[in-house]
Amino acid sequence: MSVNLKDKIALVTGASRGIGYFTALELAKAGAHVIACARTVGGLEELDDAIKAAGGSATLVPFDLADMNAIDALGGSIFERWGKLDILVANAGVLGVISPIGHVEAKVFEKVMTINVTATWRLIRSVEPLLMRSDAGRAVILSSAAAHRCRPFWGPYSASKAAVEAMARTWAGETQSTPLRITSVDPGATRTAMRAQAMPGEDPDTLPHPREVAQAILPLVGPDVTETGKLFVVRENKLVDYRMPE
Repeated sequence: MSVNLKDKIALVTGASRGIGYFTALELAKAGAHVIACARTVGGLEELDDAIKAAGGSATLVPFDLADMNAIDALGGSIFERWGKLDILVANAGVLGVISPIGHVEAKVFEKVMTINVTATWRLIRSVEPLLMRSDAGRAVILSSAAAHRCRPFWGPYSASKAAVEAMARTWAGETQSTPLRITSVDPGATRTAMRAQAMPGEDPDTLPHPREVAQAILPLVGPDVTETGKLFVVRENKLVDYRMPE
């Protein structure tokens, strides 16, 4: 599906690798100017080179999502330069550890919640006024099947993704009467560093490439999107509507 994002401003977190990297690249290919955020400067520079090679443009913003003051300042910086934000892709996240929940160290649990939940909330708070200034603001919040499966030993990550989904649905309900549309996406098992950390014995070649997931996500940021508050699952390079209980 072709999506025209000419003159759109898009913010992507966790853009230095994996799904964030390729989503940023696909957004740029579709015409958006991408504000790429991540901790890893080298990965952001590689992304910038790839975007330029594709004829697109990007602004690199290297910072750690644990820095709440930096998140707060980001919204103001975007306003000063562009006056609005059209697209948010909140992708960045950490796994923590695979461990019995009673054995998880406090600092590990707190880091997972800080990066996956608190930083996402802080990001929403920082950029919501900018998305409201767009004629077709779109937000995509990356989730996980872990939010629903609650498998043993995945406690911190599962809890964090359940919280993120709840925030996204709440935000969608609060903004339903505005042009802003908000979607949660479970990318499914994907060939990423986080997946390798969680499943060290798995053959990555059996998994979809993050480029395929990014291409599936792209239609959700288009101006013709009308639904809000939904969760979609990426399966075989396509979006499948996940029916959540009322």
